[in-house]
Amino acid sequence: MRISLFKIYILLLVLSCKQPAQLKAQLAPKYTITNDDNTKNGAECISEYIDLIKNKKVAVVANHTSMVGKTHLVDTLISLGVRVVTVFAPEHGFRGMADAGEKVYTSTDEKTGLPIISLYGKNKKPTVEQLSDVDVVLFDIQDVGARFYTYISTMTYVMEACGENKKQMIVLDRPNPNGYYVDGPVMEKGHISFVGMHQVPVVHGMTIGEYALMLNGEKWLLNGVQCDLKVITVKNYDHLSLYEVPIAPSPNLKSQASIYLYPSTCLFEGTDMSVGRGTEDPFTMIGHPSYTNYAFSFTPKPMPGAKSPKFMDKKCFGVDIKNSKDWDGDEPLQYLRIDYVIEFYKKFSTKETFFTSFFDQLIGTSTIKQQIVDGKDASTIRNSWKKDVDDFKIIRKKYLLYKDFE
Repeated sequence: MRISLFKIYILLLVLSCKQPAQLKAQLAPKYTITNDDNTKNGAECISEYIDLIKNKKVAVVANHTSMVGKTHLVDTLISLGVRVVTVFAPEHGFRGMADAGEKVYTSTDEKTGLPIISLYGKNKKPTVEQLSDVDVVLFDIQDVGARFYTYISTMTYVMEACGENKKQMIVLDRPNPNGYYVDGPVMEKGHISFVGMHQVPVVHGMTIGEYALMLNGEKWLLNGVQCDLKVITVKNYDHLSLYEVPIAPSPNLKSQASIYLYPSTCLFEGTDMSVGRGTEDPFTMIGHPSYTNYAFSFTPKPMPGAKSPKFMDKKCFGVDIKNSKDWDGDEPLQYLRIDYVIEFYKKFSTKETFFTSFFDQLIGTSTIKQQIVDGKDASTIRNSWKKDVDDFKIIRKKYLLYKDFE
């Protein structure tokens, strides 16, 4: 779904008035957006991949976002006579309701009777046995363009398994709602984990199909293995577009505002702060029970996708970012807001407990935390990662399938 040209013009006009003067030149790309609703994701372009899977045994890596119109991809394929033999499920599960970090169990889909094999937990990579009865793997999941959003990590392991077992992999591409900019520290090798497997910035600005091409082309898969990869592209989409996802991609990204804010506010998952899990709009707010001088408050409660949220049943005080004076919830963010972390660190009473070890994993380096502790301002910290981002952009350019913002 596209935002209208008029609305984008108004948003960017407002945004240009609100951002610091020294950032204006960097944060004002020339969007060329048409006012249409003709975007077609890869899964909807059935004629481009049906012959590749006809008369073959197909595994599908999918979740609740894997829709073809109003019908799930798996149901669509079965209705077309495609022999789907297995479904692989990422973090949050096939139906997308598991908590972040919650173990996803292997099960059977009640509707189709297909085995659902979890790729979250101990079994993150399809095994030889799990692929033994498979000819081709279809990957179709809505990503949000942040390095620590684990769907690209799942895709990495699936690509490795396909390469090692000589299986073709087809990525059904989808737009990236944060695909209109690139920013943030580049992951350092010493901090690689499931929430950051590759040396890319926090916001990489690539669709999941482009990202797959990069993994293959740069030989970033285990032992340099490459898989037989095919990407079915999105129609009427480019990196000058602002794309609104039609389905929440995970239980705690419930709004477009949360998706825009996620690359910045997810960093607070590595602190002693709440990002609003257990509320109606997580990742759009930041708070702590001790910040009683703030007027805004929220109380995390158990709910689907947040069964035991941080500070459950405790009133947290802080900021509702989507309605704050320096950001309008409908606007796209165009850079990583490290200033949020700096602000709350300065005001935290017991600074030695503000950061957890998870912060370095999320940000991808230990230097940023140290810079914050040392009192560096946001501009200085942002400048420290600029060269690495520029170097990454050179690599990124080689694999773009859509017109870029630069």
